[in-house]
Amino acid sequence: QVQLVESGGGLVQAGGSLRLSCVASGITFSANAVRWYRQAPGRQREMVASIGIRGSANYGDSVKGRFTISRDNAKNTVYLQMNSLKSEDTAVYYCNMFERYDYWGQGTQVTVSS
Repeated sequence: QVQLVESGGGLVQAGGSLRLSCVASGITFSANAVRWYRQAPGRQREMVASIGIRGSANYGDSVKGRFTISRDNAKNTVYLQMNSLKSEDTAVYYCNMFERYDYWGQGTQVTVSS
């Protein structure tokens, strides 16, 4: 049974930082890319960042230069370091992996107050 569990969300002032974590189980973590998505109320889910099996990273235009994705294969964990947060970063953040099926975590709320 595959599980993705996100944590680290919360309330932060604009300009602040948060680090999200996603711990995976039941999946061959090191052999799969991992993606962070977010969804704000009334908006479509958008991809924030992705990291390949060798650590290559890609970012959405709105977060480039502010967010950093990383992974620790020994801990089956992917991180999203979010700096210089803006009110428009407010959303539920989801971890995603694909191995035959699409797997999602339950999400973690990030709220940035202006």
